[in-house]
Order: sequence, then structure tokens, then C-alpha cells
Amino acid sequence: MDGKIDIDIDGTIATVTLANPDKLNAINAAMWRALEAGMRQLAANDGIRCVILRGAGEEAFAAGGDIEEFRTVRATVDDALHYHEGLVAAALDAIRACPVPTIAAIRGACIGGGLEIAGCCDLRIAGASARFGAPINRLGFSMYPGEMAGLLALVGPAVLLEILLEGRILDAREALQKGLLTRVVDDGKVMDEARASAARIAAGAPLVARWHKEWVHRLMRGTPLTEAEKRAAFAFLDTEDYREGLAAFREKRTPRFRGR
Repeated sequence: MDGKIDIDIDGTIATVTLANPDKLNAINAAMWRALEAGMRQLAANDGIRCVILRGAGEEAFAAGGDIEEFRTVRATVDDALHYHEGLVAAALDAIRACPVPTIAAIRGACIGGGLEIAGCCDLRIAGASARFGAPINRLGFSMYPGEMAGLLALVGPAVLLEILLEGRILDAREALQKGLLTRVVDDGKVMDEARASAARIAAGAPLVARWHKEWVHRLMRGTPLTEAEKRAAFAFLDTEDYREGLAAFREKRTPRFRGR
């Protein structure tokens, strides 16, 4: 059975499923292409307020790239550069650049490329028995620098080097302690918690959620804000959602945000 990327939209929440169950959801070249295309499609949909990424079944979020195809997709340096930059890094960039908040719902193995995908999401909710790592030092190849960005921004150089140099598999408790995860729940409650988190996000003003993501990414660049950027931070003053939020507060009712 060939792997695929399934996308389901329920109201304002989209669920992206990494589906290659015969290989613990290992991601092949076609899946990387489909993942990038799917994330860019969702990013352009103004009706989406949150995206949940998950693995099919209960055994794995994703157990890395599909190693069986490496001999063909990485036969030469040019092939490898196309695969890792044009496919893998491009898909990861699409997740990281998505203006809509993203949640990784993790059960089972979250290894290699799976860990890279989770690291590009905004929140990571994992089951207690989930496992994390990138033991590629045992396979004789290194992580492509273009794929490191999400993990490096998430946990910093010390933890990333620990993961890569030791090749050790971390349990959920240690992954949480090291900053890889947002929270850990019972295995059977991972999707319930992810959906509850997505519902809380979707209940907020969608433009505000997008702006918060944008400003966090901007501040991580470490350079001072320009005067124009400081003024742009108050763009909410001209939105209907801002007026609705204030009105709902005064009237002691639930706000009805429309994203405009």
C-alpha cells in the first residue's frame, strides 16, 4: 500500500493525516510533495482556523522517511539535494510558514522526519508512550541543514546535538522536559486533547492568531522592530473582530469572530 496524505476539514478545523500504516507512516517522496501542497492549500483557506497533523493508526505519528527508497531518490548529490531541499525541506517550510496555528497530535513513534514535522508545528500534544528521536547516526547519514531549522528553533543547539550525536530515543516524559512537547496526555486521549486545543484556538479571533504567529516568528530573527512594524502591530484596531470582542465583553456574551 502506497503512502498518502489525507486532509479532512470539519468546520474551521482541518486534520492532516500522514498515512503509510504498513511502514509506521514513514514518509515517501510522493507524501512529502503532497504534504507541502496540502499545507499551502490550507494556508490559503481563510476559513481554516487550526490544523491538526497526525499519523494514521495508533502505532506511529511518523517513523521517519521511507528508507527503502533512499537508494534511488538519493543516488547522487544532485538527487539528494532535490529530495531534501526540494521535497522534505519544502514541506517543512510549508508547515512552519503556515499562518494558521498547527498542532501535532502524536501517538507512538515520532522519529526522524516525523520529529522534524512535529518540530515545525506550533503545539505538540503527545501520548504517554510516544517515542522521539533521530538515530540516523546509525544509518551513516546526517540531517540536512535545511531540515534542522524547526528543531533548532524549538529546542536550541544543545538538545538538538544531544538528539543527533547520541541517536538516543526519548520517551514522552523526557521529551517534555527538554522542550520538545507542549503537553503529554494518556495515549487514548491524544486526539481528544488535540481537538479541544484546536477548538480553543478556533474560538479566538482568527486574525489575532495569525498575527501572534507572525510576530513570534519575526521576533525570533533578533533584529529590532522598525517603526513601520511597530505601527503594523496595531492593525487589529481597524478590524470588525476587535469591535466585536469589545462589544461581547461589555455585553457579557460569547464573541462571534468572523476573521475580518
